[in-house]
Amino acid sequence: MPITVDIDVMLARRKMSVGELADRVGITPANLAVLKNGRAKAVRFTTLAALCEVLDCQPGDLLRWRPEEAVSE
Repeated sequence: MPITVDIDVMLARRKMSVGELADRVGITPANLAVLKNGRAKAVRFTTLAALCEVLDCQPGDLLRWRPEEAVSE
């Protein structure tokens, strides 16, 4: 997927655990792990806003677009 999720980076900068973030945002650690590991197919704006509020960051600090690798034939 061309969207990379950088929640780990922000967690490290804030010295916060996944469990603490999940608790403060109000989602389960399992759902946070799905998002954090890039396996989520969607994210609610309310969840993204809560993540940004708790981590004191912008959406662009958490989500990054990168072009997909060109497929050679």
